[in-house]
Amino acid sequence: MGQCLCSDKGDDDSEQHVEFAGSNVHLITATEVWDQKVSEANKDGKTVLVNFSATWCGPCRMIAPFYRELSEKYPSLMFLLVDVDELPEFSSSWDIKATPTFFFLRDGKQLDKLVGANKPELQKNNCYCRLSG
Repeated sequence: MGQCLCSDKGDDDSEQHVEFAGSNVHLITATEVWDQKVSEANKDGKTVLVNFSATWCGPCRMIAPFYRELSEKYPSLMFLLVDVDELPEFSSSWDIKATPTFFFLRDGKQLDKLVGANKPELQKNNCYCRLSG
C-alpha cells in the first residue's frame, strides 16, 4: 500500500513499535469505527484531521509525536489515525499514494490534503481548520 516519501520498508523482522495513537488521537481499526468517529465529529461540529500512516515509514514515525501534540493543543478538532497496512482497501478508497498523508474534513467534506511529514504546513492547516469552524 502506497509508498513512504523518504524511506524504504526495510527487512527488520523485529519491527520497532512506535506509539502512533494516544492522547486525543483515535486509531481507526475498521470502517465502522471510521463511520462512528466521523459521525460524532459532524454531530459536534468538529473538523476532522486524518493521518494515513504506516508503522514502517520513517517520516510517519517522525511526525507522530507532533501529531499527538496537536491533538492535545486543539481538543476542538478530532484527530484520527489510519494505518494503511491494516486497512488497505479503505486507504485505497482515499487514493493514498504516499505516507504520511493528512486530510482535513468538515461535515464529511474534504477541506484540504497534505502529503508528507511537513510540520509547518500541518500546523498552518490545522489552525486554518480550527478557525474555519
